[in-house]
Amino acid sequence: MAEAQLSAAQFAEHGRAAVERAIAANTDSVAAAARLVADSVAADGVIHAFGTGHSQATALEIAGRAGGLVPTSRIGLSDLVLRGGEDRSVLADPLLERSPGLAKRLYELATPRPQDLFVIISNSGVNNSIVDMALRVKEAGHRLVALTSLEHTHAVPTLHSSGKRLADLADAVLDNCAPAGDALLPMPDGGALCGVSTITSALLVQMVVAEAVGILTAEGHEPPVYISANLPGGFERNAVLEARYEGRLHRGGF
Repeated sequence: MAEAQLSAAQFAEHGRAAVERAIAANTDSVAAAARLVADSVAADGVIHAFGTGHSQATALEIAGRAGGLVPTSRIGLSDLVLRGGEDRSVLADPLLERSPGLAKRLYELATPRPQDLFVIISNSGVNNSIVDMALRVKEAGHRLVALTSLEHTHAVPTLHSSGKRLADLADAVLDNCAPAGDALLPMPDGGALCGVSTITSALLVQMVVAEAVGILTAEGHEPPVYISANLPGGFERNAVLEARYEGRLHRGGF
């Protein structure tokens, strides 16, 4: 019986339910996050997205994609090599994201300005680099949006010496409604299959973008939004918009 549940249809059913939970649970949080995004963009700010591991997929959903905001930048471990002068071998360390001082260095390489907003993504919200970055961001006076799983973060102990979790430090918290461990379908012999956090997190990101652009438009601002570079004139139009933020948009690599 358990084996019969491991199917595309079963995941679609559970995934759809997770999406509906995320929509219902985040009405106020989406509005709060969108207000922060709109205020930053209106003040000539840049939105910096940071996540490690698979949370980088959500950072990519924020920074530099068609239909998204132009003033967006992605902070990644590869910044240590691309702009920080480190040897590429440093990225082979599986515990790099837990290294002391890493967040401070990545923050410096992002070259943020006071009006910039940070979005930090972590399903667990408890790893050292994530909490370190959140603490550094708040110490520097920036506003912070967290995108996390509240179920997961409250089910595990924090790994940070401060005792803090990402959600404890944010001005707005988006709950991706993923279960602890992320995966939805129980395996017959233990464990679970098929993560859902990327799906619900991408949904929440786009909801925030839609709401923020609505706010900007209503308040008389012209929102800087990418169109696909694969449409006629798209690349040229995007280049004009990006020029307003010259030297401030970092998109990582590797």
